[in-house]
Amino acid sequence: MKPMQLRNSRPAPVRKATINIRNLRLRTFIGFNPEEMEKMQDVVINIEIGYHLTPSALKDEVDGALNYKTITKRVIEHVENGRFLLLEKLVAEVLEICSQAPEIAFSRVTIDKPHALRFADSVSLTLEYEAEAIARSRHLERVS
Repeated sequence: MKPMQLRNSRPAPVRKATINIRNLRLRTFIGFNPEEMEKMQDVVINIEIGYHLTPSALKDEVDGALNYKTITKRVIEHVENGRFLLLEKLVAEVLEICSQAPEIAFSRVTIDKPHALRFADSVSLTLEYEAEAIARSRHLERVS
């Protein structure tokens, strides 16, 4: 089968891309009640990463793409080997892992803790990182 030939050989002017990692199911120690500290619990992680797309990625060059597999492996290792009293700490640390590459413009992490409440499917927390907001706040700190 012959590859599809596009009329215009130049790619569309794409500047940002978003990678979504959905329903990453892991187990960790999460909580401060005695039973939570002794037994691993399920968590479900959803990650959204917005990044500046390089022209080389649009040319199908692997080196120009964001390596979401590496990010996911780091998240898995951190979550499965960690112990967390609060969901806030877990989400903040996963967000930090997902926000480290310089090309990342924003990231959002939501982690669900299934069965945390008796009559609810889960409890979740979402935290966001925005590179521009961080840069603005650092600029304001320097000016003042």
